[in-house]
Amino acid sequence: MKKKPNSSVIFETTGEEQGMRLDVLLTGRFPELSRSHLQKIIAEGLVAVNGRQVKANYKAQANETINIIFPEAKPVEICAEDIPLDILYEDADIIVINKPRGMVVHPAAGNYAGTLVNALLEHCRDLSGINGEIRPGIVHRLDKDTSGVMVAAKNDRAHLNLAEQIKARTASRKYLAIVHGIIAEEQGIINAPIGRHASDRKKMAVTFSNSKEAITRFRVLERFVNYTLVECRLQTGRTHQIRVHMQYIGHPVVGDPKYGPEKKRFTIKGQALHSAELSLKHPVTGEDLLFIAPLPPDMAAIIEQLAASKREEK
Repeated sequence: MKKKPNSSVIFETTGEEQGMRLDVLLTGRFPELSRSHLQKIIAEGLVAVNGRQVKANYKAQANETINIIFPEAKPVEICAEDIPLDILYEDADIIVINKPRGMVVHPAAGNYAGTLVNALLEHCRDLSGINGEIRPGIVHRLDKDTSGVMVAAKNDRAHLNLAEQIKARTASRKYLAIVHGIIAEEQGIINAPIGRHASDRKKMAVTFSNSKEAITRFRVLERFVNYTLVECRLQTGRTHQIRVHMQYIGHPVVGDPKYGPEKKRFTIKGQALHSAELSLKHPVTGEDLLFIAPLPPDMAAIIEQLAASKREEK
């Protein structure tokens, strides 16, 4: 990855942010970044409030000027890999990918190869460095076993703009899911906070303790025998949100290894969840863009099998 000069962002705090810890405030401003990553930036003296360096637990006041410097992405031991990509769109600022099921988005401990980032480093050679050296260019993510459309940023300007669109909910994402059971309602809104599971830290759950607001809108597309095809739109972007919310209302996603039933009817490897559409404004030109990722063969096969069973019932 080529080195880039440091980039900085200057903004003024609002009345709603008064009294907030600095690290919490910045996490709200930059939702694509982890709180620990922002705490590291603060500890390195790269955040100034009214011109002076402060600690992560500093309590902000209204109308303060915050200057945050995002350090250049350092060379890392993450190798570019010649992994084929299904590219839906690409220009000098962004690249839009149809991610296959089974591909991890970014490297993590014990898994530094075969990820989307490895593939992007080979294809793009240069990506936004704002999200750190492990997740260059990554503005938002999909779970390993969720397929579909996602966007990555090639420079910091595009990254910050896309992150703001996601935070402001002007960027829209539509998912398709096959779920267990027959949903009676034609459409609905699931408004239930999500946080870490109380006993299994690798899972998320609907909980009112140490949780964040989570809202999913769903619409029934077709009902089958004991299954339903639904369209889901995210109003928030929590970890495993659709998977947790569908389990919460009694309709877990087919094939889900964490939140679905242990007994599997279909051979799909992972949850039958697909990011079908992503709409946003181009971060530089402002043009309205809509990207569509076709349904993957494994989900299409399940739908055809269910449709055949439905016809036999008639």
